Amino acid sequence: MVGDMASYQITALQAREILDSRGRPTLETTCRLASGATAAASVPSGASTGTAEALELRDNDPQRYRGLGCRTAVAMVHGELQRVATGQIWSGQAELDQALCLADGTPNKARLGANAILSVSLAFARAVALQQGVTLYQSFADLAGETLRSLPRPTINLFSGGKHAGGQAPLQDVLIVPVAARSMDDSLALAFAVYQAAADLIHERYGMRLLRADEGGLAPPFARPEAMFEDAVAAIERAGLRPGHDICLAVDVAASHFEHNGTYQLYDQHLDSAGMIDRITQWVAAYPVISVEDGLAERDWQHWPLLRRALQGQALTLGDDLLCTNPQRISRAITEQAADALLLKVNQIGTVSEALQSQQLARHAGWAVTVSARSGETEDTWLADLAVGWAGDAIKVGSITQSERLAKYNRLLAIEAETGLPLAELRR
Repeated sequence: MVGDMASYQITALQAREILDSRGRPTLETTCRLASGATAAASVPSGASTGTAEALELRDNDPQRYRGLGCRTAVAMVHGELQRVATGQIWSGQAELDQALCLADGTPNKARLGANAILSVSLAFARAVALQQGVTLYQSFADLAGETLRSLPRPTINLFSGGKHAGGQAPLQDVLIVPVAARSMDDSLALAFAVYQAAADLIHERYGMRLLRADEGGLAPPFARPEAMFEDAVAAIERAGLRPGHDICLAVDVAASHFEHNGTYQLYDQHLDSAGMIDRITQWVAAYPVISVEDGLAERDWQHWPLLRRALQGQALTLGDDLLCTNPQRISRAITEQAADALLLKVNQIGTVSEALQSQQLARHAGWAVTVSARSGETEDTWLADLAVGWAGDAIKVGSITQSERLAKYNRLLAIEAETGLPLAELRR
């Protein structure tokens, strides 16, 4: 196991600015250990972000990438983070990550940048696996004290709106969940069939070419929220599959982005929290929805327990913006019974160790865990290994298109071939 009678000495960190899947800057860092093990990792970036997320460090130079450049973050890796990381021998991931957080000294990593810190944390994790001579997913499992037992079940973007698709519809994503699939290979084949059927359907109904949102979802101009679900069900049937039996649905409501002063604006309707909960329960009753992400705004804490109770036994109440992979917010949600599932995004908190703490809190509470990518992704595949190593119930990568998404799916196919692990059992 990582940290058992082991030591790791970082001899150098080398960072560079790269571009994510939206053409915006992010960074990649290479970590070299004294053993000779050398590994790189790149970090993603979100568009639909919670206010409690750890902060990325950007250049704020309007003349370059509209202020989104990451040269300052790169400089932090080469400067202060390198001085901290190369100054001693580390017993393992937790010790390094704690030192990086202490060096930053802020509650949200605003000084050195969550993107810079995470790039070092992830590169170190990959270099450690190389030094140990194990796969990255096995190293992540050892770090978590987990036994490799299953592959996460994919939840795959079909239709998109919100910040992922220019706001042409308020709901951010409707996703398909291949519940009848018994393997990752089967899951992707079923998802392909539904996606292609949906592409044909929206061409007929909306006269729309195959234009995609940030994460690859199709984005026609839905006239009402229910149209997203109705068209998804129609696409499943057109693919020759049975809604609710072969394929179920998940929805990312992302309600924070259309809530203002306690009112939720869905097209021309203005709903209070009780009205929003009622609308969501209607969707779950009418369509095969088994997971509801961010059904209420991140600051609407008092009504989240009511939403969870309304959905209990029918669909997961999945927290993303509400929780931000933050142990303090997760602890509060557990105490208040505000959710029963965590959307885990490592860059929301900024180090591997803190993300693991969040995962373990959720697990100990009996929650489901979905490991998630971001809208701004790279071709790096560490997320797939982490989802397997940490026994994620599900994984949310994006649609079955675009290389930064397919890289993760292809890595999961490779892990499946290596290990023969089954898909995780469905939870709701």
